[in-house]
Amino acid sequence: MSKKYNTLVLIGRFQPFHTAHLLLASRATALADKLIFICGSANQPRTYKNPFTFSERRQMIYEATRGFGGTLNVSIEPNPDTIYNDQAWAVRVQALVAKHTNPGDRIGIIGHKKDPSSFYLDMFPQWGFEEVPLLEPLDATDIRELYFKRDVNMKFIQGVVPHTTFEFLESFKDSAEYEQIIREREFVVEYKKQYAGLKYPPIFSTADAVVIQSGHVLLIKRRAEPGKGLWALPGGYVNATTDRSVEDAMLRELREETMIKVPAPVLRGSIKQSRVFDAIDRSPRGRIITHAFHIQLPDGELPKVKGSDDAEKARWVPIAEVRSDECFEDHYEILQHFVGA
Repeated sequence: MSKKYNTLVLIGRFQPFHTAHLLLASRATALADKLIFICGSANQPRTYKNPFTFSERRQMIYEATRGFGGTLNVSIEPNPDTIYNDQAWAVRVQALVAKHTNPGDRIGIIGHKKDPSSFYLDMFPQWGFEEVPLLEPLDATDIRELYFKRDVNMKFIQGVVPHTTFEFLESFKDSAEYEQIIREREFVVEYKKQYAGLKYPPIFSTADAVVIQSGHVLLIKRRAEPGKGLWALPGGYVNATTDRSVEDAMLRELREETMIKVPAPVLRGSIKQSRVFDAIDRSPRGRIITHAFHIQLPDGELPKVKGSDDAEKARWVPIAEVRSDECFEDHYEILQHFVGA
């Protein structure tokens, strides 16, 4: 007897792959011959929210679903974030699914609408939808909360992930990357304590400079948490008492962090455009709205720069060599917006 679908699609970040994910996949065996995992937030740097690379998550999924044998054909595909362009994200999902299906196939999405973050499940009306009730009380966020702490209870973790995922987590716990993520998490926890007593969560304003010349962009390497060691656009918080405008804040931060050898009036006169970037979860520190300014300098010899303030170093980087998995927060997407990629 034929199954309801030729192919089911399961979309998630799988950070990490846990028992509820495996139960969803198991449900799919009765509904379809093929299951495609769309693994989101691919090509991101390691952070507390996205601690595991796509290749690590692919291996978690592959190992956990091997027990299905010939009852389900499993494919695993990466999908990077484009938090300011949901349609581009959806088009990539469609293309990934098309790789593994044929015209006329019966396709469906399987998942659970847990909260507003599950909005993506409604973006594919051309496919069926298999709503699955909450299968486990813990989700990946809860597991990360328990795992990335110095007094981690691995026996509890063992009860909420497949045994193959548990083996990976046991091994990863001894890595330098694990320690770095714990330090980042501890920083964010302490950072938020200073605002814990406020009636409403605060909203912060920052300003970033996207300085481009001769096919290069000016980046800084972050000296401190969060994102220590990642490349970022020069920028920082708007000073509420001294910065006369957001534009002034951007120019001040640019000069403080890079010591760029270009007069301030020239920098100001070279601003081509600006845009607000305000995704709700763009920063783990809280709700931070940034104003990014595109400064286009005339082609020619690149001005001298030198890292200072909270920048370990400043450097002109060929735009084609900028990698999303080495960039802080949403700065890669901000750059892509201004270069039209």
